[in-house]
Amino acid sequence: MRVDVVTLFPELFDTFLKTSFVGRAMSGGQLEVRLRSPRDFGLGKHKSVDDTPYGGGSGMVMRVDVMVACMESLDADAEKEGKPPARRVLLTPQGRPFVQATATAFSAEPAIMLICGRYEGFDERIRGFVADEISLGDFVMTGGEVAAMAVIEATVRLLPGVLGNEESTREESHGAEGLLEYPHYTRPAEFRGQAVPEVLASGNHAHIAAWRSAQSVERTRSRRPDLAARLEKKER
Repeated sequence: MRVDVVTLFPELFDTFLKTSFVGRAMSGGQLEVRLRSPRDFGLGKHKSVDDTPYGGGSGMVMRVDVMVACMESLDADAEKEGKPPARRVLLTPQGRPFVQATATAFSAEPAIMLICGRYEGFDERIRGFVADEISLGDFVMTGGEVAAMAVIEATVRLLPGVLGNEESTREESHGAEGLLEYPHYTRPAEFRGQAVPEVLASGNHAHIAAWRSAQSVERTRSRRPDLAARLEKKER
């Protein structure tokens, strides 16, 4: 899988792309990441990438011409190498929520392009050059780089061979069944009056599976009633 990232601060990704399973995916060939700055296509002596908004207002707005030139250069390079163009994804608080199903869909794409904003926002016309808009949640950050890292991590861990244990992605929170994951325990068997549930040490795998299933359902209902309601609606 290829991930192209449009960012004014490519250096922010240096350590991230070398760490943990993302780094292993890079070195193992499951993941290719290309970083490109709109500043390379900036205007004038100072390589300007933003300008004041029409109609007035605070802040600066990312220019459409500069951003599109950066996106198109990445696709042009891919075409020269015989690779497919990337699905363009704008990272914005106005986008649809990024959920596990989105990560799963992205992991099936040969290439995605994550477009990180800065300053006050994007020129509205940029939206006409992307296929999707994604938000991490109902809050605002200074730029899209942290969101891009979150999308990369959630997506790449679903690629075959990256985690080494495919079963783990099916049983975790927001996995195949859409439930929150059941609780986990390890040694010591008791810590400050809190003991590991006896069923987990029973050796009875059927009882353990039933306990874990019930815990997932209960945890989802108590902690995420909104998610439980959606799942129950689907089952009707």
